[in-house]
Amino acid sequence: MKSLANCKPTEFLKQTNRIRKAVEKWLDLTDIAKIAATRPKLTPFRKDMTEEEKLELFAENKKIAEEQTRDNMNRILEEVMDKHADETLVILGLCCFVEPDEIDDHSVSEYLEVLTELIENRAVLNFFTSLMRLEQTNSLSASQA
Repeated sequence: MKSLANCKPTEFLKQTNRIRKAVEKWLDLTDIAKIAATRPKLTPFRKDMTEEEKLELFAENKKIAEEQTRDNMNRILEEVMDKHADETLVILGLCCFVEPDEIDDHSVSEYLEVLTELIENRAVLNFFTSLMRLEQTNSLSASQA
């Protein structure tokens, strides 16, 4: 199956632009950047704490942070795999040069194999990393306006 990981450079440029537009809409719909930015409420260290108390508090804060990370991930998965599954599949399809109305013409195993290829491909990862940075920059600019 053709994908961003094995296409021609000209195909890569054109298709990543299509994906960029779909991801922009998808990020607005899912609000995953906001979910991922949700931080835990940690207990601050006090100056009068003993080393033992600091170690206990550190362990408690670590547990709270891990729980928040797990909660964030579950909320993100709920958004992308349930509430906005169709939009998520459009992006996956576009990564495989599959048009939205042809998504179900391919098996889950085909998509999973391609997903592994995409994750292992440096150029593809750089593209998606750039998209996320752009979204974070846009979000930051919007919040400062």
